[in-house]
Amino acid sequence: MEGDNLTITALKALGLLFEIIQWSIVIRAILSWFPIPKNNIFVKLILQITEPILSPIRSLLESTSFGRNSMIDFSPMIALLILWIISFFIDIMI
Repeated sequence: MEGDNLTITALKALGLLFEIIQWSIVIRAILSWFPIPKNNIFVKLILQITEPILSPIRSLLESTSFGRNSMIDFSPMIALLILWIISFFIDIMI
């Protein structure tokens, strides 16, 4: 019984972490529309949260002809899609 509670608590914490990352990606996308310096403390925090997720996806995209020739960075949309799918399965397990 106690192990089940621990598992549920861990899954809820993981779900919360994914939600924070998802919102950070959305905020980063919105901030990219404005001329805010990257040395702003809030921007630095958002970059630190999102870059570990977006960077590998961006690298994978750049290795394809689609990503190399695109002027739009699709990595935030792909990351959100992946996180939403994982969050969906976490919600099912809880």
